[in-house]
Amino acid sequence: MRKIFVTGGAGFIGSAFVRQVLEEQPDVEIVDYDALTYAGNLENLAGLDPARHSFIKGDICDRPAVLEAMPEGCDAVFNFAAESHVDRSIHSADEFLRTNIIGTQVLLDAARAKGVRRFVQVSTDEVMGSLPEDDSAFFTEASPHKPNSPYAASKAAAEFVVRAARETFGVDAVITRCGNNYGPRQFPEKLIPLMIANAMNDEPLPVYGDGQNVRDWIFVDDHCRAIWLAYEKGRSGEAYNIGARNERRNLEVVRSILAALGKPESLIRYVDDRLGHDRRYAIDPIKAETELGWRPQVTWEEGLAATIDWYRENQAWVEHIRNGEYREYYRQMYGAALG
Repeated sequence: MRKIFVTGGAGFIGSAFVRQVLEEQPDVEIVDYDALTYAGNLENLAGLDPARHSFIKGDICDRPAVLEAMPEGCDAVFNFAAESHVDRSIHSADEFLRTNIIGTQVLLDAARAKGVRRFVQVSTDEVMGSLPEDDSAFFTEASPHKPNSPYAASKAAAEFVVRAARETFGVDAVITRCGNNYGPRQFPEKLIPLMIANAMNDEPLPVYGDGQNVRDWIFVDDHCRAIWLAYEKGRSGEAYNIGARNERRNLEVVRSILAALGKPESLIRYVDDRLGHDRRYAIDPIKAETELGWRPQVTWEEGLAATIDWYRENQAWVEHIRNGEYREYYRQMYGAALG
């Protein structure tokens, strides 16, 4: 049995990865390490086989705890653990710098100490900044790092930390960068689950600026397949951009959700634009397609329908998440604009 160490495995993408690996890789055991901050949720891991999945609550910045939790000589570390919401990073960057940079360094040091074979850093296209509204412009692995938010800057710095570990210590590492993920179990501060949850409750849907910002959307399971292939087939020291060639304007996404739920567009409320709001992301995934043999399997229409169905069928999960701290955050972000 191969044993892997997954950080952030109770979050949206991390838990989707854990579920997929346990289902598709019968020779793998997972040690799942997560601090269970606001976006981590043990409900995301319900029903997993305890013989192959063990959960440890811990902070990736806690060096002794990481060293104790990480198995000796495990096959790989997959680092999903991150503070990841741009709006929160604008409000306060400290947590992002600590978790995303210092935490990554702690994991790399522990991986060297424990003889881990490969380190997989899960990053984001946001490290490359913003693209012009030009259909011929795409992010490639050669695109320069030009982060425009504290979140993106912290993830770019984490990539440099990973590169330094490889160049200085010979750590076998690969980096993956994805576009905007969507799917079941995503925390409802992100665009698609926020709009679904509000629309289901006939609440206003806050849309930044003119709603014309472009994002490259990928269904979470397709992203997770690419991460696994990067671990299995990726060249050490390389980065792989993961995109589904699925550019959508934010307003188009919101209207699609309203149409699927049979709700009126009068629920849309335009709010002041986010500070430093990147205009367009678009990924050229040809390197992942050719070197890893990866292709997305879920179309936008299929993925959005499946996502909406999941939230419809799991409203108790949604309401549990939307209570407490989330309500205060939502009030701070949108309260004045939505009255």
